[in-house]
Amino acid sequence: MKIALIPIDNRPVCYNLPKEIVAIDNSLELFLPDRKLLGGLRSAADVEGILDWLAGLKKVDAVIVSLDTIAYGGLIPSRRCKNSAEDIKLRLDKFKGRLKNKCKKVYAFSSIMRISNNNFNEEEKEYWNKYGKKIFEYSYNFHKEGAETDDIPEEILSDYLATRQRNFEINKMYLGWLKDNIFDTLVFSKDDCAEYGLNVLEAEVLKRMIKEKNLTAPNKSAPSKSVYVKAGADEIPLTLLALAVCDFNKAVPKISPKFLAPEHKDLISNYEDISIEKSTFAQLELSGCRISDEKDSDLVLLVNNFEEKQGEIVMKVKTKSFSGKLSLPEKPYMIADVRFANGADNKFAQTLLKNLEKNGIGPDFYGYSAWNTSANTLGSLICTGVVKFFTKKKDFNEEAFKKLHITKFLDDWAYQANVRQILTGKGKENRPDVRSLKKLMTPYEKRLDKILEIKPQIKYKFPWKRFFEVEVIVK
Repeated sequence: MKIALIPIDNRPVCYNLPKEIVAIDNSLELFLPDRKLLGGLRSAADVEGILDWLAGLKKVDAVIVSLDTIAYGGLIPSRRCKNSAEDIKLRLDKFKGRLKNKCKKVYAFSSIMRISNNNFNEEEKEYWNKYGKKIFEYSYNFHKEGAETDDIPEEILSDYLATRQRNFEINKMYLGWLKDNIFDTLVFSKDDCAEYGLNVLEAEVLKRMIKEKNLTAPNKSAPSKSVYVKAGADEIPLTLLALAVCDFNKAVPKISPKFLAPEHKDLISNYEDISIEKSTFAQLELSGCRISDEKDSDLVLLVNNFEEKQGEIVMKVKTKSFSGKLSLPEKPYMIADVRFANGADNKFAQTLLKNLEKNGIGPDFYGYSAWNTSANTLGSLICTGVVKFFTKKKDFNEEAFKKLHITKFLDDWAYQANVRQILTGKGKENRPDVRSLKKLMTPYEKRLDKILEIKPQIKYKFPWKRFFEVEVIVK
């Protein structure tokens, strides 16, 4: 199977992780534009360069595309760029022309612009450092109660609302593209949302439009078109990768979700507006899987869910860690660790690693993830499980699978839940330093070497020159 992917931006989780997952199966080929063409923290993608890459691409089975990359230059530029709706539509029309006759199926996704509840403008417009929380509060209260505000200068609020409206109009335009058979699957992702907000309101409007246009129901012009509105963002291309693999194999894996704290599965995750149970089901549905009982399942999805509220490692929000006994299924399984946002639950990770040290990784282990939000964790993990599920024995690349999980454990557990906290605890003047990072990561590397039984060379980078993401390079 040949798959082309246009990522959200150049972060390791967006660019490297899809390659690492696909490498599990030697029969899969993944085509990506040069990483230099993609956007970064402060730079937009070279859209013309990406369109030229697409024009030169030979026919593939599936194209997975971040529409934000084509329209705005990436996820972060979608909140910042000053282009008019007319300019953006011209760029998208050019993309539509280049896409013609390139693939059998197109899986596209576009973000519903987020509203972060903080005064950090690193990923937002300049005024967010003073008015970010106030804009969030206005958005929340306007949706919940219809309340207005006098706390934000008129010119700033007008600029913010104009940017939202422009992006919302572009999203509504994509529904017409779906009806015209440009896309086979379209996803609107609710990036970093809360229970109320203008982004949640826009999602509700899109859902009504989808229902009114009957876009998800089978019809003669588009018998297999699908459109979703769901929580998440960065994991969406991986979830769509899983769906593309299922579609290509014309089969549906049966997966049984098993919550380690089942009486608390109705609690809502940070950065989402639905329960962890609904979030899990939504990720499984979008990935093309069928939810089933454990007895009849092909795979068990273990979810280390939170019992009181989801913790938040970066924001130092504590929660009750896993304290029970971990019983692994006697069939293929994968593990989503979502007790905390932005990293692993240390107690749970230690329990799992002790089990793997004692019993080995084994053929029934299909993956582990504790990446950022619940949706990020679930989508990336399910993709890994689906790819491994369809891998024929002769095509399974065990070394690639082990390398992937060295990266996952070093990033999600060692770095995010432990080392990052040491580095950032040194104060605001501290800057990312690879040598200090390597020294702190080495004990974790040695432990994983013993479990996974490989001796790779491991290097690190801070690709965006900040602590939020690290690039783990395994050779």
